Amino acid sequence: MSLSAKTVVVIAIGAALYGIGGLPMFGIPIFANTTLKPAMAVLALFAVLFGPLVGFLVGIIGHWVTDLFAGWGVWFTWELGSGIVGLIIGLYPMLTRGRLEMGRFSNLDFSLFVALAFVANVVGYGCSAFLDAILYAEPFTKVLVQLVIIALSNTVIIAVVGHLILTSVAKRKQQSFNLKEAY
Repeated sequence: MSLSAKTVVVIAIGAALYGIGGLPMFGIPIFANTTLKPAMAVLALFAVLFGPLVGFLVGIIGHWVTDLFAGWGVWFTWELGSGIVGLIIGLYPMLTRGRLEMGRFSNLDFSLFVALAFVANVVGYGCSAFLDAILYAEPFTKVLVQLVIIALSNTVIIAVVGHLILTSVAKRKQQSFNLKEAY
């Protein structure tokens, strides 16, 4: 598998934005190493706009950047969770048959986006919680509470910011889609 230069640049930019945006100074602490991160919207948007592979790599690399710069050490289980979140949300264009690319973003498309974000957070960070309980002997109730808080709060952030940006993207694409060549 080879990645184009454009894809590598998109991954680097997305990972940097997600990674730096995930630092504690940009988040709101909620529970036991769990913060409300507006950067989740960055991950979701890069995944929607550039696909599952980009979403996966932005999630893993970006979360690693956050952990590295925050001084938390490497928590591969949670980095993998962010990668899975990006991968699943990256399926959005396929599920909507590329309607966003054609400049369409209906209420149904938005509902699908929010549902996909919720499922992605539950599956992705559910894997993280499960692996933490098994590999690091973290208390199951603690990681379960983290999972519930993360899934709900991330979904709200992704929905609010995502709606604003995806509506704008659809309008922009619609304008470009309607251009006709003058003779």
